[in-house]
Amino acid sequence: MSRRESPPPPSPPPPLLGVQRGEVQCDERPERAEPLSDAEREIIQDSWGHVYKNCEDVGVSVLIRFFVNFPSAKQYFSQFQDMEDPEEMERSSQLRHHARRVMNAINTVVENLHDPEKVSSVLALVGKAHAIKHQVEPIYFKILSGVMLEVLSEDFPEFFTAEVQMVWAKLFGAVYWHVTGAYTEVGWLQVSSSAV
Repeated sequence: MSRRESPPPPSPPPPLLGVQRGEVQCDERPERAEPLSDAEREIIQDSWGHVYKNCEDVGVSVLIRFFVNFPSAKQYFSQFQDMEDPEEMERSSQLRHHARRVMNAINTVVENLHDPEKVSSVLALVGKAHAIKHQVEPIYFKILSGVMLEVLSEDFPEFFTAEVQMVWAKLFGAVYWHVTGAYTEVGWLQVSSSAV
């Protein structure tokens, strides 16, 4: 490729969980999450191993893209809700700390895919905390999942092929199912979304 030729643009990830950038849909909650096969669990764990080596930096990239593309999400974070500049966000110790927490929560899910009860209990805790304590609209979990898969497929294209992305989309669908179940359990009544 000559210096003038630019590489072809990355192919867009498959539609993720009903949410595209700048668009929000609230789908009805399905009856249950589709279980992962042994092969799918292995695909997730193998691909995640490459990501988790750089978990903090990847998490920061994910959160920055999330907040830039969906600025309404910042309303839940008093410590960095007024930050507009991605470089300022990247330097924020509070944002970096939250990125670590997000990535560690996903790591806990990935490490325990063989134990559905453990995954369910971890996600129930996350869901209840975000519903009761933080009062975050559940649609943001769906949006964040889409942003995360977008960043992973761009930053790790050799490990996040179209097939791997589909498996991760299935996992994120299950995560969303468990989290929204926790919201329902605690009586979450907010149905409108300002996530645009």
